[in-house]
Amino acid sequence: MFQSRVSVAILMVIATVISRILPHPPNFTPILAVSLFSGAYLTDRKLAIVVPILAMLVSDFYLGFHDLMPVVYGFMVLSVIFGKRIGTSVSKSFGYTVVGSILFFIITNLAVWVTSGMYSLDLVGLRQCFVMAIPFFQNSILGDLVYSGILFGTMAFLNRTVFQTSKQTA
Repeated sequence: MFQSRVSVAILMVIATVISRILPHPPNFTPILAVSLFSGAYLTDRKLAIVVPILAMLVSDFYLGFHDLMPVVYGFMVLSVIFGKRIGTSVSKSFGYTVVGSILFFIITNLAVWVTSGMYSLDLVGLRQCFVMAIPFFQNSILGDLVYSGILFGTMAFLNRTVFQTSKQTA
């Protein structure tokens, strides 16, 4: 059973990451969902961190590298750690997804404000940076909820049906 669960989790992560490369609305991506899911379902901590980072790196090779990679990748590692706290709880996954979306928005926009040179480094520039990012946040939180719902919901379904059936026949 352990092997099947890990295999399904890894396949779900890979499929979700591939969707990052397909055409999608800006910021409607599986980044947070994949990281939380890896933390929740991949029991080997190193593997849980390596899978989403490697998948992100491969897709960034295709999509292009950017200045915020250290911030985004660092947040992914933090999200994997948060995912460890979710376990198999679908309701916890919803809460961590919402909080993760908000934190990602705050952290990445602070980084943009500080490093991009696009905004003045005062309260006016900070406000402008965050206001300009609101349309992206809408897509971000929606994408995070959709992908988390797919990943955690599918795994909950498999745990109740396929994996439960495997236990009973063993």
